[in-house]
Amino acid sequence: MKPERAVLPGLILSLIIAIISQLINSFLIKGIGAPTVALLIGILLGNTIIRQPMWQSGTAWAEKRLLEYSVLLLGATITFQTIRELRLTGIAFILLQMTITICGALFLGKLLHFSEGMTLLMAGGNAVCGSSAIAAITPAIEAKDEEKRLAVTLVNLMGTILMLTLPVISLLAFHHNNFLRGALIGGTVQSVGQVIASATMVNQPTTTYATLFKILRIVMLVAVVIIFSRIHQHHQSEQGVEATVQNSWRRALPWYVIGFVVLCALNSWFAFNPAISGLAHGLSGWCEVTALAAIGLRLNFAAFVKAGKKLALYGGGLLIVQVVSALILITVLL
Repeated sequence: MKPERAVLPGLILSLIIAIISQLINSFLIKGIGAPTVALLIGILLGNTIIRQPMWQSGTAWAEKRLLEYSVLLLGATITFQTIRELRLTGIAFILLQMTITICGALFLGKLLHFSEGMTLLMAGGNAVCGSSAIAAITPAIEAKDEEKRLAVTLVNLMGTILMLTLPVISLLAFHHNNFLRGALIGGTVQSVGQVIASATMVNQPTTTYATLFKILRIVMLVAVVIIFSRIHQHHQSEQGVEATVQNSWRRALPWYVIGFVVLCALNSWFAFNPAISGLAHGLSGWCEVTALAAIGLRLNFAAFVKAGKKLALYGGGLLIVQVVSALILITVLL
């Protein structure tokens, strides 16, 4: 079978799961998010009836490439002008919240003896934008595929928990202040879809504010990728492993991260037609859902369960750090 044809079975299967997940999220279990549904269906099928080698090439391609395309297209949906709408206090809140999340993830990961790759992926996935951030960071730190799958799975499950609980927590903490409730949701929930789904459970003004805070986190993606690449290079140098400057920059700024910045800059300068931004947003979402279906199909659930207690402690501890720090920072700064 030719390489192109070898990819088709797994790719088509991932796409079918993505379509089913979108339908389930739209008509049966509204609000949980199609990416999470696709991931769970993929895990179920991939560890039971879909274990034949014929699917492997396609799911491997979808897992890697479609997440990259999702990151690239995301750049056409945001602008740098968004930063001005949040004022200095809003920007300070996001920067401090991201810093605390990253430090918390690194500390807990080291405490629980997770690998460097896993801790950096967890830090970036939770601080920035979930699966898309993990996809951008993976080549920059040379993380293993299994680390990426575990991080994507755990980050999406954490995001689902926050998505469902933050509307209630925000009401108890900030009553009916839409700006503060939007800051809490947009500053903590992992993926863009989960942010919107969570804020929609509150009201439209909260959704608008939450989206603005979330976009500022996404804008910081490139900075996080470069910083994490430097951390990885420092650890390598300590172990006596040297990398050339060319290869270091190529890892730090993969083609799709550069494309993300270019599209974001073009959208900031020329203001894309809403139809173009809407198309990019839709395609980005479909790429993410299909990629998560493929990741679920390829995830070794036995290994995930084996590390279940450690993963639960890691995820649960980091959730507490994120929510508590966000509540304190919002109260002090906003």
